[in-house]
Amino acid sequence: METDAADIFRPAPPERPTWPAVRNGLRHKCPRCGEGSIYRGYLKLRPDCPSCGEDLSHARADDGPAYLSILVTAKIMGTLQLLVYELWQPEPWLLATTFCIGVTAMALSLLPRFKGMIVGIQWAKRMHGF
Repeated sequence: METDAADIFRPAPPERPTWPAVRNGLRHKCPRCGEGSIYRGYLKLRPDCPSCGEDLSHARADDGPAYLSILVTAKIMGTLQLLVYELWQPEPWLLATTFCIGVTAMALSLLPRFKGMIVGIQWAKRMHGF
């Protein structure tokens, strides 16, 4: 592949602020404007922002949000389960039922937030065609 002289001297695109994009993604909002929702459903991304028109079709979060959700949920709920058992020693069926519901609720609530965060990072770093 040949490099054109114009490519060498082409100015780099302006930097995009990372932290506001991450914060907007965690709120399920567009990483660019922070107004429009990035989701059509629970985890289905819109092709573009309804407010500013930013193209979101390039976002590829893949398995990252699931890994992060599992990691955070397991750490918090595992520690909490040990603490609850040591302090109050509830019946095993009560502990299992309570924590099964808690783990499921926490993982499902974190999943779209982490996906939005990853989309925000991808947008800010101009990854995958943004």
